Amino acid sequence: MPRLRQVSRADADERTVLPLYDFLFGDRDPVAEPGTATGTPGDWWTVFALVPDVFDHCVRGFGLYRSPKRRLDPLLRELGQTRAGWLTSSQFVYSQHCKSCRGLGMPEEKIAAIQHWEVAECFDARERAVLAYTDYLVDQHGRVPDAVFAALRDHLSDEEILELTYITGLYFMHAVMTKALRLEFDDRDDPMVEVPAPDGFDAERFARD
Repeated sequence: MPRLRQVSRADADERTVLPLYDFLFGDRDPVAEPGTATGTPGDWWTVFALVPDVFDHCVRGFGLYRSPKRRLDPLLRELGQTRAGWLTSSQFVYSQHCKSCRGLGMPEEKIAAIQHWEVAECFDARERAVLAYTDYLVDQHGRVPDAVFAALRDHLSDEEILELTYITGLYFMHAVMTKALRLEFDDRDDPMVEVPAPDGFDAERFARD
C-alpha cells in the first residue's frame, strides 16, 4: 500500500484531478477499484491528487516531454527515461518506459539491452552517448566528465541536450518519489536485508577471526 493516503473520486479536485480520473479510470473510483490500462494499480495518480497544484504541475510535465515542440528524438528521450528507471531500481519507471520504447518501435533487442548497454552491440554511437550521459546524470548526480559531454555534443544540439537533461532529470525525480512513497510497482520491500546465520553460529568468534 502507498505510504500516503489516496484521494477517492468523491474527494478529487474537480478542475485538475477529476478530468484525469475520468480519462484513466472511466467512472470507477480508482481507490475502491484500482487499475489502469497498462496494468499498474494507478495509485501514483490517487496519491499525487492530495495536492492538486502539484498533480497539475506533474501532468503538465508529461505533456511537455511529449510535445511536438521537442527537438529531441523520442527514442533517445525514452532511452534516458528507461535507463533512469533501471539505475534507480524503480520497477515502475523502468517497466512503463520499456512499454513506451516498444510503442515507438524500438526493437526488443535494444529494450532488453538498456540494462547492460555498456557491453551491448545493438546501439549506435549517438545512442551510446545518450546512455553514457544518462548514467552520469543519475548515478553521479550530474557529475559528467568533459569527455562524456563532448561525445554527446558530437550528436545532439544544445537544445536537444537541454531537453534530454531536463526530461531525464524529471524521471529520475519520479523514480525516487515512487520508491519513497511506495507507489505502483515500487510498493515492495527493500531486498537488501541481513540473511540469518545458521543455528549454532558463533558471532563473537566470527568477529575475532
